[in-house]
Amino acid sequence: MLRRNFLRFGAIATAAAVVVPQLSAKDFRATKPDAWAAHTVDDAIKALYGDITPIESGVTVGAPKVASNGGAIPVNVKSDIDAKSVAIFQDANPEAAVIVFEMSEAAILNYDIKMKMGASGTITAIVEGKDGKFYKGTKTLEVALGGCEG
Repeated sequence: MLRRNFLRFGAIATAAAVVVPQLSAKDFRATKPDAWAAHTVDDAIKALYGDITPIESGVTVGAPKVASNGGAIPVNVKSDIDAKSVAIFQDANPEAAVIVFEMSEAAILNYDIKMKMGASGTITAIVEGKDGKFYKGTKTLEVALGGCEG
């Protein structure tokens, strides 16, 4: 009898653990389409956030100095800023916008992504703080011959 109760309660606990909370995300491609068609980083930032002057501190962008494979460049963006959103841009490809994250409550801003760059250039991260200010970090890197082909 104890074994059956143990198995029954174990199954209930497992089923309860599988329930996932409802997640919501803003579709920035639908709400800010001009940001995804912009050819320069400044135009993409303006289309996404409007006329802003970001503070050039508080955001660290990590990437290799030389990327041997432009098709899969590891990039890390981190900050201690209490953020609403994070956007990553680059100036080597025809469209500048790469990705935008909306931050949830108590989220830690430390993201790793892989991105494509067809040539050497600069990666820019813009963090929208909950304090209403914008913060910026950049990293310049070289892409070895072959670009996205690797």
